[in-house]
Amino acid sequence: MRIIVTGLIGQYAFGGVTWDYIQYVLGFRALGHDVWYLEDSANWAYDPVKEEPSADCSHNVSYLERIMREFDLGDRWIYRNEPDGSYHGVPDERTAEKILSEADILANVSGACWLRPITSAIPRKLFLDGDPMFTHIKLSRGSQDFLDRVHAHEDHFTFGLNVGQANCHLPLNGLRWRPTVQPIALDWWEKTLMPANACHAADGAWTTVMNWASYQPEEFEGETYGQKDIEFLHFCDLPKKTPEKFVLAMGQGPGRNRPTAHLESCGWTIIEPDIHLPDYASYHDFLSRSKAEWSIAKNGYVKSNSGWFSCRSACYLAAGKPVVVQDTGWSDHLPSGDGVLAFRTLDEAAKAINTVAENYDHHCQAARTYARTYFDAAKVCADLLE
Repeated sequence: MRIIVTGLIGQYAFGGVTWDYIQYVLGFRALGHDVWYLEDSANWAYDPVKEEPSADCSHNVSYLERIMREFDLGDRWIYRNEPDGSYHGVPDERTAEKILSEADILANVSGACWLRPITSAIPRKLFLDGDPMFTHIKLSRGSQDFLDRVHAHEDHFTFGLNVGQANCHLPLNGLRWRPTVQPIALDWWEKTLMPANACHAADGAWTTVMNWASYQPEEFEGETYGQKDIEFLHFCDLPKKTPEKFVLAMGQGPGRNRPTAHLESCGWTIIEPDIHLPDYASYHDFLSRSKAEWSIAKNGYVKSNSGWFSCRSACYLAAGKPVVVQDTGWSDHLPSGDGVLAFRTLDEAAKAINTVAENYDHHCQAARTYARTYFDAAKVCADLLE
């Protein structure tokens, strides 16, 4: 089948974003399908230098072209620049429309694609939600336009593994949601993508990549659903409870409100992701050279008991790195204990870290096995097509 995978690789030319989307392309390709990547978000490109939207998409297109080449995807991509309606990756709009008109499936990852008549006409459209509760709140009180776009898809998937369960607070909004996880292209996480340096910030450290906050909290039915900043405050003293080293690649968030001095006084080492992890290869290198991952989740994921499991954590596992991650309800659906350990309290987090450190080699081997079992891109993408 011809499958169109949508994303934001060019628009947000950052390391983690690249992996979020490209692994869907690689997963469907591994199944033998005719796969194209489409970027048409109806938004202006983001200028990472000026940190603002820009009508000039040259940097974004250049990065996307590089990604397609380095992942051996050649010219199988289409980028539409919203300000002037120009197409990149293909000769012109007519060529793009011919490619899209012959598609069987549209995999609209994170709802990144704006549905125009040509994409709306694709017979089967999959809406893939990676931000449970926040997407669902937006649907519950969103504009009619957003509701219509989401309902225009034939199938709806979410990273909220707990969706539809009695103990889960995700509003369904009249849709049949099915749980899914991030597909991981396992062979890419067994490679070395950058030359080995004598010293690296992640060496021997428990790490993660995160934003202090990504956007403002959301109110829904009298409750507030916030970001990672709310959850992190419960775990500020973690470095004092274990001899392990912690290095966090942490974005400052809206308003640059990250309390850097306070975090560092608690024992955390903070580095800037846009400096140390500017692209997909440096992101891969950071995860691969880490000892393990420790991470929290957005308050909205935790409070809603959504069952969200991080796409980033799945990458750590594929690199053979154990993860100790906050439980959002995911442990009701994925095992916790070997390679992956869940926590809800500060003491549970410290205990899990020490457990991994005491039997590190075992947990590293278990991490790779876990990734193969639950996140193999070909398996995950095949499940989406059933």
